[in-house]
Amino acid sequence: MKRKLVSIPLSVLLVSSALLAACADGGKTATPAATTSGETPKATDNKPTAITIMTPLNTPENPPDVVIKELEKLTNTKLTFQFFPADTYEEKLNTTFATGGLPQVTYLKNQATFIQMKSAIRDGQFWEIGPYLKEFPNLSKLKSTTLENTKVDGKLYTLYRGVDIARQGMIYRKDWADKLGLKPPANTEELYAMMKAFTENDPDGNGKKDTIGLTDRNDLIYGSFKTVATWLGVPNNWGVKDGKIQPEFTFPEYITAMDYYKKLRDEGIINKDFAATSKTDQQNLFKKGTAGIYIGAMTDVETLEKDLKKNVPTAVVDVHSMVAGKDGKFSSWALPGYANVIMFPKSAVKNEAELKKILAFFDKMMTPEVANTMFWGIKDVHYTVVDNKAKKKDKELVEREVKPFTDAAVGDEDTTGRYIGVSDSVPFTKAQTLKIDNLKYAVQDPAAPLESKTYLEKGVQLQELIKDATNKYIYGNIDKAGFEKAVEDWKNRGGNKIIEEYNAAKK
Repeated sequence: MKRKLVSIPLSVLLVSSALLAACADGGKTATPAATTSGETPKATDNKPTAITIMTPLNTPENPPDVVIKELEKLTNTKLTFQFFPADTYEEKLNTTFATGGLPQVTYLKNQATFIQMKSAIRDGQFWEIGPYLKEFPNLSKLKSTTLENTKVDGKLYTLYRGVDIARQGMIYRKDWADKLGLKPPANTEELYAMMKAFTENDPDGNGKKDTIGLTDRNDLIYGSFKTVATWLGVPNNWGVKDGKIQPEFTFPEYITAMDYYKKLRDEGIINKDFAATSKTDQQNLFKKGTAGIYIGAMTDVETLEKDLKKNVPTAVVDVHSMVAGKDGKFSSWALPGYANVIMFPKSAVKNEAELKKILAFFDKMMTPEVANTMFWGIKDVHYTVVDNKAKKKDKELVEREVKPFTDAAVGDEDTTGRYIGVSDSVPFTKAQTLKIDNLKYAVQDPAAPLESKTYLEKGVQLQELIKDATNKYIYGNIDKAGFEKAVEDWKNRGGNKIIEEYNAAKK
């Protein structure tokens, strides 16, 4: 089959042969690579099923094989996990795809990466799995609304890892706020005032001007910008204006959000090089006591608090989410119900029998026993059960040995029956409540279930144009007229067609 490439920047493809070799080998694998004869085992064969899995890594190092061995025992498999750092995962994914080297099970990083792959899905390069789910009792429990959000032309090609729909908020230094006499911000003006005070009023008391209000990274979606922009009234990717679906950056609130961030950067309240800062470095600014606020998934607080206290034992952390915009209204950016999706390339999964064996593995992953192993680790080693809830025994051990698999878990708490967590971290427990409270104010993407042929062909490149223009505006390299010119460029290169197609699909 002639391989149809997804739309990706040219720079992604211009990689060295050494990198390609590393991708083909899966980087550092957590277990020795499995080999197969190329023949599909018979249904009666009890030989372990060999499965290779490519997935993002959100920890500094690859995990040992403790969890893998337990999973293999529970599911009668021989597993090879290919972990790649999340910060550069899209590059590894696209390079491996371009060379025909995707493994049998391929995790995509997020909604944007999934959209990027839709042209390859339409080209027949991945297995359609919808017709098979009814054969697997546990996979059949996956949420229909989330599955609908991942269908392509009405067909299902993916399994998903569930995610809290409205988990966004702020994690902040409560000890700094208390020292400066500040309450949790009720609106974006008070949020600005807190960030400015954290920058200028020596909150750590060392007599030096060495703190900043907000730490951010090179991601306008999963960094802080999207969350704050939603608080300021910006729609979720697309909004309705004059009875038509329009892109978020054509709304005046988007300019307001850029002005808000430009002011933060101009005044040194945010790390000035945020557009070139990785997630790891962003979090380190908070963990080391340099930044007072981290805006993103509130459930990140457990790890951020733990690591911060290693450097600043007296630090006190809290979470907060109800930040109103200038109109006094609350809004919470909503995710589509999944963090990433799992796909099965036809180049690696050769026939229906092999696909069914892999789906059988994922069906077992959704049983409570295996789901708890993926998400919490091994009972009495990584966690204990308290009041029918899981409690981590050693957070560092869990971070090192379990978290990479937690990020690859399938389904949700309620669809798998896995334990809900309990933590000694007070702000983490509070975050669990706030993410439910946020649901009342969740702002959905009205274009999520719609299709646009032009978006699939050009959307990735066009979105890079807007991302670049947004960063340039915040950095002061272009003004409002320059940004509006970029929007017109977006429209002329295919954006108008995307708007037209989405509105036609809505009707």
